[in-house]
Amino acid sequence: MISRVQPTFSSLLRSYPSVPFPPALPARTFSTTEGRLLIRHQTRMRVVDNSAIGQQCMAAGKWAKVFHVYNKRRVGTLGDKVMVAIMGQKKRGYIVGVVRRQMVPGVPTVDTNNLVLIDESGAPLGTRINVPIPMMLRSKKGDIAKILSIATRFV
Repeated sequence: MISRVQPTFSSLLRSYPSVPFPPALPARTFSTTEGRLLIRHQTRMRVVDNSAIGQQCMAAGKWAKVFHVYNKRRVGTLGDKVMVAIMGQKKRGYIVGVVRRQMVPGVPTVDTNNLVLIDESGAPLGTRINVPIPMMLRSKKGDIAKILSIATRFV
């Protein structure tokens, strides 16, 4: 019986030195991690005001979970209004910090997605915001002006 020896890839290269290596694969035109950097449904957010419900959930280690974004694209950015589930309740809030780098130059990025809770009339539930707020939010109109009035630091 005749046994055949399977040639290895390196032996083939030695026997055919004029064979070029296969071309490199094209670069990806999409990112697989981009989706987790956006504020969408099921995104967890940190409450940064001193409201009672916000302090309770942060002490328990449970973050607020977004289940509705109030804009046409359903993707939240700085200054957008969202509805969150927090400690078994539905609350509204404004996004005041995002992990994703913004397209507008001069807007700082933060380590967590930050949220300030508001009541039905648009007034903030807390009396103080514990983190710096981006200066870009000063140009926004509407109920967010009430949030900016209780902010102590701007970046």
